[in-house]
Amino acid sequence: MIRIIMALLVGVTLFCYSERVFAKERNHSVTASLAETTVNVEEGTLLGYLDYGIYTFLGVPYATAKRFEPPQKVAPWAGVRDATRPGEIFPQTPTNRIAVDEFFNPHRQLSANEHCQFLNIWTPSIARDKKRPVMLWLHGGAFTDGSSIEPLYHGRNLSEKGDLVFVSLNHRLGAGGFLDLSTFGAPYRNSANSGLADLVAALEWIKTNIETFGGDPDNVTILGQSGGGAKVLTLMATPAAKGLFHKAIVQSGAAPNLGMTLTDQEISRKVGQLTAEILGLADKDIHKIQELPYDVVAKAANEARKQLFDATGIRHVWGPVLNDYIPVHPVGSEFAEQSKDIPLLIGSVLNEFTTIVRHEAVELMMDNKKTWDEAKVVSKLKEKHGPKAEAVLHAFLKAYPGKIAADAYFADISFRRGVLETARKKADQNGAPVFTYMFTYESQVFDGVGMAWHCAEIPYVLGNAERIPSTGGGAEAKRLAELASSAWINFAYHGNPNHDLIPTWPPFSSEQGATMIMDITWYVDYNHDQELMELFTDDDDLQEF
Repeated sequence: MIRIIMALLVGVTLFCYSERVFAKERNHSVTASLAETTVNVEEGTLLGYLDYGIYTFLGVPYATAKRFEPPQKVAPWAGVRDATRPGEIFPQTPTNRIAVDEFFNPHRQLSANEHCQFLNIWTPSIARDKKRPVMLWLHGGAFTDGSSIEPLYHGRNLSEKGDLVFVSLNHRLGAGGFLDLSTFGAPYRNSANSGLADLVAALEWIKTNIETFGGDPDNVTILGQSGGGAKVLTLMATPAAKGLFHKAIVQSGAAPNLGMTLTDQEISRKVGQLTAEILGLADKDIHKIQELPYDVVAKAANEARKQLFDATGIRHVWGPVLNDYIPVHPVGSEFAEQSKDIPLLIGSVLNEFTTIVRHEAVELMMDNKKTWDEAKVVSKLKEKHGPKAEAVLHAFLKAYPGKIAADAYFADISFRRGVLETARKKADQNGAPVFTYMFTYESQVFDGVGMAWHCAEIPYVLGNAERIPSTGGGAEAKRLAELASSAWINFAYHGNPNHDLIPTWPPFSSEQGATMIMDITWYVDYNHDQELMELFTDDDDLQEF
C-alpha cells in the first residue's frame, strides 16, 4: 500500500513538472562563426558550432598511434581546425544487411580508418565561467564494433538539461585494439591493450583541455552501455587511468570475460603468434605487419582465433588482456582496489538479448506474448528451463508483480547476475557507494514486443526519448526520460542518483540488496529477485554476452 501511494504521489508531481518543462520553447539560434565558436586547446584552434544554445565540437583528435603501438599526443596544427563533423570510426566487419534491431537501436556508418582517435564534445559554454561535471560516454559493441556517432549516443540534450559537458569518442577495436604481439619485442609490449590505452589517452586529453569547454577536470564520470560498460569496469582496474575519472556508470556491461574478467595473456599471446605465422612473418620481420592492409591483418587474426579453438577448444574474445598494463581483473576475487573510492551506478534491463535484438519485430508480433494463455506460458518455459519452469514462473512473478506470466519467458538472468556479483564485491569494499537498478519499462511501439531490450534505457538516461522513434516519443516516454536523465545527471554531480521526483534510492549492500526498479513508476525493492537468481546455477542457463 505504501508503495502504491508513493507511486501515485511521484506520478502526480512528475506530470505537473513535466508539463511545465515540455511547454518551454527553444529560442536559441544555430550558428557557426569564427568569432563565436572557436576554442584553443593544447594542440591548436578548433572551430565548432552552436546547436540551439549548446556548443558542439566533433571529430576532435585526442591522440595518434602507429598500428599496435601506444597512443601519442597529437602534433600541434597551424590555423583553425574544422570540428563541425564527426571523425572517422574504426574499421569493422561489414554486414550484408541491416541489423535485426535497426529500428530499435539505430546505427550509423561513416568512413573508417585505423587512425580513429577522435572525440566529440557538447557544452553549454566555452567560457571558463564555471566548472561543470564532465560525462565521458564509451560506446557499446563489445570490444569489436560500434562508434561514438550512433544516434542513441547524441550528447546535446543531456548537456543542456544537466548544464554539463558531455564527451564521446572512437578508439581502436578488435584485432587493431587487442592483438597481443608482446612476444615480438618492446614496441608491442602492450599491444594487447592498445584499445584501452586509447581510452586512457582520451581521459588525459580531457584532464588537460576540458576547462576550455567549461568542464571540471576533477569531476569526470565515465559511463557506457554493453561493451561500453565493460570498458568502464576495465578502466576501474587500469593503473594508468587512476585519478583521471571520479565516478562510474555501467549499463548492461557486467559479464564474465568481458568487463568483469579479462583474457589470460597466455591465450592472447598464442593468438598473436598464430597470426604472425598465418601472415608469414618471422620474429625479425614483424615490423612488416605495419605495411599490410588492415583487413588482411584482421582476417589473419580472426583465423588464428579459429585455429586456437579448433585445436584446444579455447574460445578467444577480443578485449583487454591481463598483463602488466592491467594487472588485476576488475571483478575478480574482489573488486579492483584502486577504485575503492569511486562511486558506482550499475544495472541492466529486464530482457537484454531475449527479444528484439535476436528476433524480427514481425516474428514477435505474430506470436505476441500478450496472447499467451497459462498453458502456453508453462509450455514455453519448459522448453527453456525444463523441470524448473514452474519454479521460474513463481519466482519471476514474485520478483516483478507488475508483469504478466509470459514475461517470465523473456527474463534475462546473465546480465542481472553480473550486476549482483559486481555490486556485492564493490559494496563489500566499504568504500564509495554502489547503486543498482533494473530497467523494466516496455515501449508500446510495435505492440510492446521489444520489451526492455538491450539498449532500451539509453534514450531515456541520455535525454533523447524524442530523438529515437522506438521510444514512441509521447508524454509517457518524456516523463520517463525526465526521471532517468535526472538520476544520471545527479550522479555525475554528486556520486548519488537521488532527486526529488523519485523515491529515495539507497546504496546497495550485500545484506539488503536495494535495487531501483525503473518503469512508469519507480520503486525500490530489496533482494527482490533472490529466489529467481538462486534457481540458476549452471552456465547453460546464461546468455552469451
